[in-house]
Amino acid sequence: MAGNVIELTDATFDEMVHNADVPVLVDFWAPWCGPCKMIAPIIEELAGEYGEKAKICKLNTDDARDSAVEFSINAIPTIILFKGGQIQKKWVGLTGKKDLKEAIDGLI
Repeated sequence: MAGNVIELTDATFDEMVHNADVPVLVDFWAPWCGPCKMIAPIIEELAGEYGEKAKICKLNTDDARDSAVEFSINAIPTIILFKGGQIQKKWVGLTGKKDLKEAIDGLI
């Protein structure tokens, strides 16, 4: 994982997402998922662009089953945007950078 992307686990999810004072974008993914690999560069770019204004995270659903089940992740990639620990928006499947940026910008 490069740069500013935060790798979440079941153990760190609550602290990093629910207790955050900035918007948190979480990419639910798995290493074997082709579309997940396609969206990874966008997640990296967002992490670099937002810095401290938003947390950009990834959660490997193979390793963090509890969190994946908690948020009913039935298909990956799924991206969820949180603010104040609450889900603000959810995308399933490939999503464009423009859509993600607009949603994050609306919460900053």
